[in-house]
Amino acid sequence: MTLHRIHQLPPVLPVMGVIALLALPIGPGGEGGAGPADALSALVVLYCAIRLVRDRRRPLSRTAAVLLGLPVIGLAVAAMGASSPGAGLTGMGRYLQIFVLVPAAVLLLIRDRGDFRLLAWSFVGLALWQGALGVHQYATGTGASYQGEEIRAVGTFGAQDVMGMATVVSFGLVCAVGLALGRTAVRERAVAAACALALLLPLALSFSRGAWIATAVTCMVQLVLAGMRRALKVGAVVAAAAVVLVGGFGVGTAMLQERISSITQVTDAPDQSVTDRYTMWASAVGMWREHPLAGVGLKGFPEHRDTHASLALSAGSDTEGAGTAYRKQPLLSPHNMYLLILAEQGLIGLLALAGSWLALLVCGLRGLFRVQREGPGLDCALVACGLLVWQLTDFAYADIGGPSTVLTAVCFGLVAWWALAGGVDEAVAERPALEPAAEKVAAR
Repeated sequence: MTLHRIHQLPPVLPVMGVIALLALPIGPGGEGGAGPADALSALVVLYCAIRLVRDRRRPLSRTAAVLLGLPVIGLAVAAMGASSPGAGLTGMGRYLQIFVLVPAAVLLLIRDRGDFRLLAWSFVGLALWQGALGVHQYATGTGASYQGEEIRAVGTFGAQDVMGMATVVSFGLVCAVGLALGRTAVRERAVAAACALALLLPLALSFSRGAWIATAVTCMVQLVLAGMRRALKVGAVVAAAAVVLVGGFGVGTAMLQERISSITQVTDAPDQSVTDRYTMWASAVGMWREHPLAGVGLKGFPEHRDTHASLALSAGSDTEGAGTAYRKQPLLSPHNMYLLILAEQGLIGLLALAGSWLALLVCGLRGLFRVQREGPGLDCALVACGLLVWQLTDFAYADIGGPSTVLTAVCFGLVAWWALAGGVDEAVAERPALEPAAEKVAAR
């Protein structure tokens, strides 16, 4: 009986464990490289492989194998062009983990929309936890340093990964919005809407411009896809909440306004972080021009950066606060995923990776339109498409790196399941049964 109950447990529980591990504090010096969640994600891949062998199941459909395996082409070419075999293998392993192996494992472990919603709510739960810690850091002055004050909300990720909490909260907010716009029980939708509103505050206090832009774009896309009438209603509620938070309580009004206005300061006195970012973007483009097809090789950006960067690039970014001492953090990536791929993998790698992502987006939207007017699953569609839109938008301002990167792999797994299985098979399976006469016609 006990063994039978174990078999009834959702197979996505190990994936939930990966998400739960990101709620733990990051140890000193553990801001870079692999962490406990990355180690567990490797065990999830192994667990999935064992289940496939035991159940004698076909691993992936032909379409799924092509879309998820497409990035391997560019990675193999770029790994051979790396400065050393170690760098090539390390870089290829990281890319395979984030964009191929873990997404494929998540795709295979999700059985139905119930498992999908379980993972989506796990994202929301993690975001609420990290967001609550971030708000506490802002209120007590124990966050990361920002403009001389230790008020930046970073959660458990520390000052060395200021984007960590912003990414987690953004994922949770996107999932909550998708769940709230679905056709599930009223109580579940109300709880999801309340969670989405609650996550607005920690997202604002993260002072992350890239996360703000990506989240705003994604939520608008989700609202439009859910219907214009609902979009207008929800937009009015969000605007009212923003007025109350910022106007009524004065939540970081001056600093938030200054941070928001800095987004448009591209040529008129941009701050040093903006200058560094555009300088590194230019450096990545310079690398690509010298090696247009295959790039400079995996892990090659730091080595070639200074050769192509101008004197405007600073030595690094200053990090301090949230329990860590002052440190000059080196700038080892262009903070733009597309340019990083272009610089290190060339056109071959960019077309392979971006082609895979765009194909998943097309398949996901096709599944969304299929359930938009009929049948359940709209919430899953909005969550999956929202996560992919957020990630593709954020990649214009950030790249992979840090402990929160493993969540990107889980997100791509959710997207892949909806695009390649959930939006197709279950939409057909959950339709009402045909009448006997219709069955005969369909069988002919």
